[in-house]
Order: sequence, then C-alpha cells, then structure tokens
Amino acid sequence: MGAHHSHAHDTDFTGATPAYKRALWAVIAINAAMFFVEISAGALAGSQALQADALDFLGDSLTYGLSLAVIGMSLRTRANAALLKGVTLLLMGLWVLGSTMYQLLILGVPRAEVMGAIGVLALAANVASVLILMRFKDGDANVRSVWLCSRNDAIGNVAVIGAAGAVALTQTAWPDLIVAGLMATLFLSSARQIIWQALQERGGHAARP
Repeated sequence: MGAHHSHAHDTDFTGATPAYKRALWAVIAINAAMFFVEISAGALAGSQALQADALDFLGDSLTYGLSLAVIGMSLRTRANAALLKGVTLLLMGLWVLGSTMYQLLILGVPRAEVMGAIGVLALAANVASVLILMRFKDGDANVRSVWLCSRNDAIGNVAVIGAAGAVALTQTAWPDLIVAGLMATLFLSSARQIIWQALQERGGHAARP
C-alpha cells in the first residue's frame, strides 16, 4: 500500500519514508506558526494556560525538527534524540508548574475572550497535526514521541477552551491556573513514557509498545 501503509503497533517503524517526512514538515510549520500566535495572545490575555500551550508549540517545533534530522540514523542515535526530547518535555513540565505557582502569588484574572478564541484556533491547528500523524502514531521512541506531543497539544487546547469558559463564569484566575497545572502533569507523564522507551532502545532491548 506504499505511503498508506498502517504502522499501528509496529515499534520497528523508524519514520524513514517520504510520507512521514512530509507529514513532519507540515506539522513543524503548523506548530511554529501557532507558537508566535499563542505566545503573543497569552501575554495579551494574561493567561498562564495559553503561555504554557505556546511553550508546548515551540518545544514541538524544535523536537519535530530533531526527529526529522535523525531519521535513518542508528537506533542508538534515534534513542538518544528521543531521550533528549523526553528530558526537554520534563523540563517544560517543571517550568509550567513553577510559573503556575508563581502566578498564584500575583493572581490576576486573564481575559477569557482572548483565551477562548486562541484556544479554538490552536485546537484546529492541533487536530490538523493529529490527523496528519495519525497513521504514524506507533513506532520507535523517536516516532512515538512525535505522536505523544501532538496528542498532548490537542488535549491541552480543549482544556484551555474549557478554562476560558470557567474564567468568564467565575471571574477568577483559578480555572486558568488549574489547566496550566494539568498540562504540566501531562507533560511529565509523556516525558516518563518517552524516556522509558528511549532507555530501553538504548540498552538494545525491545521497546514496550
């Protein structure tokens, strides 16, 4: 079936196909554009959740570029790249948790209408990314990390939209901060999965699906 071959449950898939590389380039462009949109909107709205999501877009752009760079290289090189992405995701999660704690000390109510509008735009961008990558969601640690990051983004956007509605109803910043905390937890969970699989592959053992 060529480019339309399903890679479901194939942990040996390395991404070394033209179709996967095209998919990565498309998703890199989407994420880079949304980072600039969302970081500006997050600052304008005073929303911690939007800024956390913007950081995720930036991280994804950089890590997808790294994934593209190591396609076709040795298993150890690809595992090392995935390990680096896992550690980066871990640091992002810790940064979001820390900045959310800081925000608690200077509570200001974010602008719900900006949060909601940008949240919907970001969700559309991430759903497009998820659909592009859907048939490549399983593979080695390098490929799987790309899928997990895209999935996290879509989940995060739904949460941001929900937080915008809750901020509008309650006129407090708590929904925004709670969502930022939940997103940080999601980052940390995915980081654990990516790091675990990468370490397994580095050790020459069969990675867990």
